[in-house]
Amino acid sequence: MDRPPTATTTAAPAAGGSLSLPARAPVLVAGEELPVDSWSPVVNPARTGELVGEVAMGGAENVDRAVAVAHAAFRGWAATPPAARAERMAAAAAALAEHNGPLAELLTREQGKVLWETRLDVGGAGHILNWYTGVADVLAEDEVFRSDARGTIWTGRRPMGVTGVIVPWNSPVYLAFLGIAPALLAGNTVVVKPSELAPLALGEVLRIVAEHLPEGVLSVVPGGREAGAAIAGHRLVRKVFFTGSTSTGQAVMREAAGNLKNISLELGGNDPAIVLESARVDDALAEELVRSVYSASGQICFDVKRVYVHRAHHAEFLERFTAAADRLVVGNGLDPRATMGPVSNRAQFDKVSGLIERTRASGATVRTVGTKLDPGSWDEGLFLLPSVVSDVDPRAEIVTDEQFGPVVPVLPFADDDEAVALANDTEFGLAASVWSADREHALAVARRIESGTVFLNVHRYGASDVSMPFGGVKGSGIGRGHGLAALHACTELQTVADYVDVSAFPGPDNR
Repeated sequence: MDRPPTATTTAAPAAGGSLSLPARAPVLVAGEELPVDSWSPVVNPARTGELVGEVAMGGAENVDRAVAVAHAAFRGWAATPPAARAERMAAAAAALAEHNGPLAELLTREQGKVLWETRLDVGGAGHILNWYTGVADVLAEDEVFRSDARGTIWTGRRPMGVTGVIVPWNSPVYLAFLGIAPALLAGNTVVVKPSELAPLALGEVLRIVAEHLPEGVLSVVPGGREAGAAIAGHRLVRKVFFTGSTSTGQAVMREAAGNLKNISLELGGNDPAIVLESARVDDALAEELVRSVYSASGQICFDVKRVYVHRAHHAEFLERFTAAADRLVVGNGLDPRATMGPVSNRAQFDKVSGLIERTRASGATVRTVGTKLDPGSWDEGLFLLPSVVSDVDPRAEIVTDEQFGPVVPVLPFADDDEAVALANDTEFGLAASVWSADREHALAVARRIESGTVFLNVHRYGASDVSMPFGGVKGSGIGRGHGLAALHACTELQTVADYVDVSAFPGPDNR
């Protein structure tokens, strides 16, 4: 049976105000909170004894209700002109802008990232909504494919129906809206499943956005595997956006295969950075790569996970990079002195800690650097100092696995061919970066990398712009998100052929 949670009911904060804590993340369908069998605590990874809030553990019955309501609302929303849909989305973005500060603080409390990172995460919702409102005219008119004496053939993009958006815990708000915004603009109704590990800020953002949409167009069912599987396998869900691990993406794909629904999967990455012989190795390059590795404590899908450096520069780069990483200050993300927060949850902390210890035991060199902020409080949180690994086998698990934490291996290579071979020797292919003072050299290497995106001389927050197609190859995903690619991904392309003269068609009457 459902029970009243001990957490305080959270109302939208006044502009510049604060959210009451503990917070709640309920199942929310058509503006109504639905009962659930259980609630789960959400704790602060910087102080694991601190209850930040509680999350409703939605189940299959909750998903059924949310999907039924979304299905009923679909016809009206799909019939709404794209410009009118965009107006509602713009109003939602404006409302969110009034609450970015307190929502970012809430996200830091539940997820751990430092405040400037969570401000980007929360602010990204409005930014993404506004970007899509600017391309509504793409959907306004059909495109004539051919027109001649025989007739006219044209194509148009039509909404799919109910769209499920299954969200990870690492950048929950931003990543959610990369699926939500294009789906809404395209005329789809949306059911979102936040991660039970970081549901609070996203749940509040979704509640605010839903208030600016017709009833039933946007619903929220937080929870774990049961809720995710129910969305992926539901017969009335026609599209699923999933962001998360490769193994979970495979499970989503299996569920979706039962009714051949359309899926977009952005999955794990083991992103390489290649520092070429033609690179200028200095402190600026080292500091930029530190940002590329340790942003969000290394818990971004396209953070750099491996660094390959030409052997002519390897020793100097390792020294400069380690010195730059040593300047990181690790602590509570709410403290403005912190430049890196804790690992976001216990399971990930244990995974990364174990990986580092096994790497050290294997004989590799592991340099643990950085500064502890308030070291007396470290036992209360899931803190790890940044680590730099060298003298390591290229087939070691620290190199081949996605660490998703504040640790990175730095390995030498002899020439471009070896660098490309090492970079491509992985089941993943989300993103990569090539670093060089010679643009043509960098481009030549970039074109040989097996990844959905290759950055040149950058690889961090902001590099993956909302307007550019983004997604992985191999085990890193299916399809492309961001920009018009995502908008097209949540529409069906319909062809209409209007022939006025069929006399030239083959048949028994025209041999």
